[in-house]
Amino acid sequence: MDHILEYIKKFPVEKTLSKTISIVVLAAICLFIVKMVLILFDKLIKKSKIDKLVYKILRVTVKSVLLFTTVIIVLSRLGVSVSSLVATLSVVGVAISLAIQGFLSNVFGGIQIISNKPFKIGDYVEAGGESGTVREVGLFYTKLDTPDKKLIQIPNSLIASANITNYSSAVNRRVEVSVCVSYDDDIEKVKSVLLQLLEEHPSVLRENGMSPVVHVNQYRENDISYTARAWCANADYWTVYYDVMDKIKPTFDKNGIKFSYPNMNVRMITENK
Repeated sequence: MDHILEYIKKFPVEKTLSKTISIVVLAAICLFIVKMVLILFDKLIKKSKIDKLVYKILRVTVKSVLLFTTVIIVLSRLGVSVSSLVATLSVVGVAISLAIQGFLSNVFGGIQIISNKPFKIGDYVEAGGESGTVREVGLFYTKLDTPDKKLIQIPNSLIASANITNYSSAVNRRVEVSVCVSYDDDIEKVKSVLLQLLEEHPSVLRENGMSPVVHVNQYRENDISYTARAWCANADYWTVYYDVMDKIKPTFDKNGIKFSYPNMNVRMITENK
């Protein structure tokens, strides 16, 4: 018992208490700084009007980094060697990031899509090699409804790294149809028939320089290529396109215009013996 009392007397109680208080104060200061940084972060984010989902991800990331830094500072104040801990965590972090590389690429792709907003719900787009109406933009996948009622889920990393065509970004859309006609048919007659076909459609626009036009596109080896263009409301695009395509052949037959097809002329030469 005397030995225990003697050891307690030698133990630096005041020094230990002072160090404990300093560590508690340091931790409190660090946590206060973390709170202030997060409040400042929230104010900056509100001014930028960033998407709520992106905001949550960024806030969790910033908070995690700040708390991790706080732990490292407190441990170093306690006299714990943090260099080996940081090195170990770095190795573990690299290993985890390699293991979930695809997951992370989809997450960052989703953040990029949500932030840049190249399309919105209801837009008809072509992205990642697929086309359809956007049903949902998630953190990992973007869902498209195809015209034949199929649901396609495209990884966000694929969309973020590919070209995106948004067909719903404008109010109006141009319908373009190409046909190939024989050289035997009169050019002006073909253009007139195609132009009349476009002008007769009730959904084709004619104001503000959007009147239908027909031009010769190319003189090819076996035929002449014509391009007919007309403008319509975005929602009427497929109606106008298919209506025009359905009527081209009957209209050409009625006007005696012939489609071309590959042909070859063969001359037979007979030698007189």
